Amino acid sequence: MKRIGYVQFTPTLGEIEANRDRIADLLEGLEADLLVLPELPFTGYALADRETARSLAEIPEDSPSVDGLAAACRSGGFSCVAGFAEREDDRVFNSAVLVTPAGLKAVYRKIHLFGFESELFDAGDDPPAVYEVDGLQVGLMVCFDWFFPETARLLALAGAEVIAHPSNLVLDWCQRSMVTRCLENNLFAVTANRCGVENRGSARVAFTGGSQITAPRGSVLASGPAEGDEVRIVEIDPGAARDKQITPANHLLGDRRPDLYGGLV
Repeated sequence: MKRIGYVQFTPTLGEIEANRDRIADLLEGLEADLLVLPELPFTGYALADRETARSLAEIPEDSPSVDGLAAACRSGGFSCVAGFAEREDDRVFNSAVLVTPAGLKAVYRKIHLFGFESELFDAGDDPPAVYEVDGLQVGLMVCFDWFFPETARLLALAGAEVIAHPSNLVLDWCQRSMVTRCLENNLFAVTANRCGVENRGSARVAFTGGSQITAPRGSVLASGPAEGDEVRIVEIDPGAARDKQITPANHLLGDRRPDLYGGLV
């Protein structure tokens, strides 16, 4: 059995030090195996322009934000996935970091950018991947990646038992769609959303909260409020995600016909 959970909170736009402190407070004393934070929890979301994004972005291997997550992971004996504004030379990515008690383990760069994100970030070039974390197979995707069934399917094919899904959701579709993603791939997902409102020029960006832990067969194990901070941790049996048998005669992945799927690309 494993304990997985989300940390829903409201970052302050551009206040990276304050957000680091808030995250440290929220993680302190938690008992879990895997925790997921929202998308861009250190910087906030509605950044004014690319230069602002670049000025706040960090290099994962030399990052006070990652160092703070690693310290919390060591203290609590858990691993953590968090959104992260990543800088590499002149490129800036809307990424997620996987951090364990041993430190930084992996970085995933969001491949599907939403709305004005394309003004701020470069899209990732690599497909989502799965990482072993203390016996748990964890796949990474970020927010709008949920809209594309191929993302979750790639993770399922790579052996994911849990999808860690940092998000800044502004539509109310995702939570319902993650039920389908977990049903059609028979795995767990932790969608960690934020709440609150940010302003970008004259545009108002309102976040929907409602963080969610979803299980194989599409059942919802935990669901957060539309407003307000919340930490929820549930116990799961990863074996439920490894069993892809739908009926004695049907296998979720084995019955696929990839030879007929060429039209997808």
